[in-house]
This record gives sequence, C-alpha cells and structure tokens, in this order.
Amino acid sequence: MSASDRIEHYDFDLPAELIAQVPAAQRRDSRLLLVDPATQSLNDSQFAQLPSQLNAGDLLVFNDTRVVPARLYGRRASGGRVELFLERLLGERRALMQLRSSKKPKPDEVLDIEGDARLRVIERQDSFFVLESVDEDMQSLLDRVGHVPLPPYIERNDAAADQDRYQTIYAREAGAVAAPTAGLHFDQPMLDQLRARGVELGYLTLHVGAGTFQNLRGETVDEIKLHAERYQISAQLAEQIAATQAAGKRVVAVGTTSLRALESAAADSGVVAPGTAETSLFIYPGGPPIRVVDALLTNFHLPKSSLLMLVSAFAGTDFMLRAYAHAVAQRYRFFSYGDAMFIPAKTKHS
Repeated sequence: MSASDRIEHYDFDLPAELIAQVPAAQRRDSRLLLVDPATQSLNDSQFAQLPSQLNAGDLLVFNDTRVVPARLYGRRASGGRVELFLERLLGERRALMQLRSSKKPKPDEVLDIEGDARLRVIERQDSFFVLESVDEDMQSLLDRVGHVPLPPYIERNDAAADQDRYQTIYAREAGAVAAPTAGLHFDQPMLDQLRARGVELGYLTLHVGAGTFQNLRGETVDEIKLHAERYQISAQLAEQIAATQAAGKRVVAVGTTSLRALESAAADSGVVAPGTAETSLFIYPGGPPIRVVDALLTNFHLPKSSLLMLVSAFAGTDFMLRAYAHAVAQRYRFFSYGDAMFIPAKTKHS
C-alpha cells in the first residue's frame, strides 16, 4: 500500500486564522494561486486576472445549483431544542434532514419550528430523518423561516449579507445545502469579460448535499464511500463539450462539483452523455481516470478530505501538498469564503 492510499497522507497544518469567516469585500477581490503541474510551478495572482489564463474557445462549466435556506431551529413538545439541516427534498411536503437534539424523536412526533411552522417526524433513515411539513409545502417553509446553511467551520451565525454572498450570481436550480464555492468569485463584469474574450460558458446542475461536510470514514481509499448527489447535464451542455473537444480547446470545470458531474457522465472516450443521475464518484490518486476536464478552478479544501484527494488526482499528490504549504505560508484564505487556485492538467484529456 502506498502512502497516497492512506487518508492521513492528505493532512496539513492550517492556522485557524486562515479559515475565512466572511467573504472578500467584492467577489473578484480574492487571490488566485496558479498551479501548473506540467512545470511544477506556483505563481501568486489575483482572481481578477483569471481571464488571462483562458483562451478563446475554452469552455467554462459552472454549477448553477441554488442554495436553499436549509437550516431550521425549533423545539420538541417536551421543550427540548432541535436543529435541522436539509439533505434533500423528497417531494412537495417531505424532506430528508439531519437532526440534532438531546434525544432523538420518534415517528409521528411534531416539532415546532421557529416562525410558526410545524414538521412531523415520519421515519429514520440511517443517520437522517424523513420529515413532513404539516401546514405548507416544504420549499415555502424553508424560504420563509430557514437560515443560510453556512458551513460548520464558519463560526458565526448567518447574517443578511450571506443570503447574497453565499450564492453564485448565476444560481438557478434550487436544491443545494452548500454553495459550489469556486463560483462565488464571479461577478457579472467578469462573465462579460470572459465572453468578450471568446470563452464559452456552459451550465450543469449538481445539488450539494449535507454529506459534503461529513468526515471521511476509514483510513484508506478502499474504505471510503461518498454520499450520493444528484446532477443534471443538458443536451446543450453535452453538445458544447463535444464541440470544444472537437476544436481542440479546453473544458474547464468551475469547482469540484462540476468536475464530479462531468466525470460521472463521461464514457471512456471522454464523450459526456446528457441526463439526470446520482453520483457517489470518488476521485483519488490511482483511482478513476479524469477523462473530460482539462483545467480546474477550485477553492482550498479541508485536510484529509475527499476534495483534497480529488485535486491531488488532478495535479499530483506531492505537488498539490506543496501548493497547499505555499498557500499557508503566503497567508491565503481557506475554504468557502476563501481564495482560489487554477490548475491546468499536465496534458489535455480530450
């Protein structure tokens, strides 16, 4: 067994003060680390300079999922406090949720949610619960009384500003409980600048689930099983990808969610099939090959996480760990509200 097969190999020291607690003043104000596996070079830049890394005909693929107000607070009939976190909607009135309480509720118990809402416990499914809204459809309830689902490493309550900043400007399809954070850096002038440069823009949908924040269970890659997430790729995007590949240009994934969706839908030939499916694809060094994506824009990820293993598979483990050490030394901001890196592949995949 090689060192890269062990989860502990993807650990690094991160000072707590480098975990971004608030977004940059403006979306494009973030820094950008240019990571080139082909030359093994690391260059410090600004996100505003991203267009200079892209060429006419390159295709940027964004995840247009929309974050829903997924966190709820309430009380049980006994008066005990309860916190709920949406995993996914199951229908008009039902949802699968994480539930935190001193004692777990039983089926048919009704929870009183702040804002004069009620949820009935239907059943338990592994570590989640199925709940049913008593008085209104679930999406309306969330929109009315839900809180922005900031990640657990942001150690503050959500604020009004988070309703805008923890959402990409192109978010359309409601269903995520965490933002596809690489997209948070883009503002409208940046998208306009990219179009003017001849860069193509495409969109898919992958709804990020609450499982994205769960710790990996196991010590080696063989023991890891990721949570499933639902994605949709349109016929239009599949055609855009095929045209980009035929022209010899690059498919650039904006974020690991876009990369996972594209690779989940890819044949061995690199052809991406349109459609809707669930994926629990685990990309790691020595694991499934990357067939479609030629470059990746991504934020910095948690130690010993599946996403750090994903970017290591894309750029090389030792080089990626060196890039992270450089980012720490240069005081980059980490995680959801932090800075970004741009990583072209060693060789073009298509």
